[in-house]
Amino acid sequence: MMKDAVSAPLLPGIKPVLELLLDAPQRIDLVYCRKGLRSREAQQIQELCRANHLRYSLVEGAALDRLCRGAQTGQSEHVNHQGVVARLAVTEFQPLESVLAAVHEAPLPLLLALDQVQDPGNLGTLCRSLYALGGAGILLPRHNSAYLGPAAQRAAAGALECLPIARVDNLGHALDSAEEAGLTIYGAGCGGPATVNAFEEVLRLPAVLVLGNEDKGLRPGVAKRCAHMLHIPLARSFDSLNVAQAGAILLGLAAARQQRHA
Repeated sequence: MMKDAVSAPLLPGIKPVLELLLDAPQRIDLVYCRKGLRSREAQQIQELCRANHLRYSLVEGAALDRLCRGAQTGQSEHVNHQGVVARLAVTEFQPLESVLAAVHEAPLPLLLALDQVQDPGNLGTLCRSLYALGGAGILLPRHNSAYLGPAAQRAAAGALECLPIARVDNLGHALDSAEEAGLTIYGAGCGGPATVNAFEEVLRLPAVLVLGNEDKGLRPGVAKRCAHMLHIPLARSFDSLNVAQAGAILLGLAAARQQRHA
């Protein structure tokens, strides 16, 4: 359960975690609490996690000891975590409204929405492609998304800190808000009668491009929000493209058409 926390930026200790929850909860990805911890401060930490829609996990004390020994805490070798450790994101999340507003200022007025993309390397690579091509920002569902930690940061090569990213409770509702703001919603699929050829479709910008999970694709509740479903025609018989590869191709097509019509 905690193997993804190794090498993650961590904040140990009840008081530091409590202060960050009060001052900047958007910096926190997940809070680990020792099972059986009953102090007033520990209860307040869990209440603040619930109030801010942040995940917290109850774990054994030995697991927290191993976590602090194996990860980057900025502390000495012996860390008195007091039964509480926060895992931090390497970038701060922005409100959905701010990310939607950023579309109109971007060279490429396009947002990426990632529906439960779980590999941090894929997420980081998509950030890198989006930023390089002038895209506006990223929408992520709060649950079952890749951790924005060191692995995503390395793959993004500096782009992660430059793009506005919104973490939303319900991606379908966020897409509804994007549509109400005047953005066209496109989804990426694997072909079939309900999809259109991405090489032939001219994207109507500003827009949101929705990419799905590495194995399952888009969830039905997200797919039904997409006004158009795109597929990339393959010249040879092949299973499928990696989500980061497919995303880069679709972003490149959108950027090329944007420049031609600028």
